Amino acid sequence: MIDLPPDLQTYLTDEFWRLFAIFLRVSALVSVLPAFGERSIPTRVKFAIASAFTLIVTPAVAGPPGIPDPLAFVSLAGTEILIGLAMGVAMRLFVLALQAAGSIAAQATSLSQLLGGAAVEPVPAMGYLLVLSGLTLAVLLGLHVRVAEFLIHSYDLFPIGTLPAAPDLSEWGVRQVSRMFALAFALAAPFVIASLVYNLALGVINRAMPQLMVAFVGAPAITFGGLFLLFAGSPLILSVWTDALFEFVQDPVGMRP
Repeated sequence: MIDLPPDLQTYLTDEFWRLFAIFLRVSALVSVLPAFGERSIPTRVKFAIASAFTLIVTPAVAGPPGIPDPLAFVSLAGTEILIGLAMGVAMRLFVLALQAAGSIAAQATSLSQLLGGAAVEPVPAMGYLLVLSGLTLAVLLGLHVRVAEFLIHSYDLFPIGTLPAAPDLSEWGVRQVSRMFALAFALAAPFVIASLVYNLALGVINRAMPQLMVAFVGAPAITFGGLFLLFAGSPLILSVWTDALFEFVQDPVGMRP
């Protein structure tokens, strides 16, 4: 065996614990992170992604003082995993917002059953296309860089081993869920408005000409209208979504005006 100087041994031990503590938070976040934490990505690839983020984040983060005892280690591990999961779930809510927006739009335009089982999760085809396009756009716009910055800034909010207060964490989580539902409805608003106009027009035509089978006449119109809105509105929808995602990454707790 090679005997290392005591100072070097202490330094390497401290660095190992710092690296491991950061890896706990990073791996918990990566497991549910949009694009990088999808179910279709193998576990080994997720482990490699978490390791890469850990190596990027570690030089910018101060580690825990000294070697923790077993009880302190359990507390440290639980705290870091909880913080990582909370931040990852908050970002995953943006994907759920796109799925919800696609479901609302598909139901409003009678396209909810078209290729509904094509995704890993049972969502309408419109939601599947929006999610796939949104994740692709986010990665192309530098999601990995934003996530690295997000992780580094998270240690300013929650230093290693600092457990967030339960009331503050629950209030923040409820606020994020409410924000995601509002975002989902806002993204699907053009489809809802088009559906409202379509049904009002269909009702007026039906009252004017009761003998006309308005459902058979109007079905192709609402289908074409929904597909046209998806084609024409997707760039704006995805732009609004990515702006909201990157705004959250820059200010996760909403402290900026």
